Amino acid sequence: MRSNPKPRKNPSKPNNQAFGTVLARLRRSRKISQEALAFESDLTREFISLLERGQRSPTLDTQLALCKALSVGLDEMAALVISEIKRLTTDASSTRP
Repeated sequence: MRSNPKPRKNPSKPNNQAFGTVLARLRRSRKISQEALAFESDLTREFISLLERGQRSPTLDTQLALCKALSVGLDEMAALVISEIKRLTTDASSTRP
């Protein structure tokens, strides 16, 4: 008989981590709570939290809803995420021996 596997922790992927960092930065700069952002984007506060912590990958629909709620273009959000990914990968490579 097979035992139930333990749930795996969802390690943050660099792309998810970068998106979460950018999302949190944009939200805070607009002085919007996670709850308010969730309401405006028709998501849950818990999901916003998971996104900001890099523990979930946003779909295109989710990205569009968040961009609309934050009054930012998808192209601008993507550019910010790409910059953050570059920063994260540069930081990671500079700490390797």
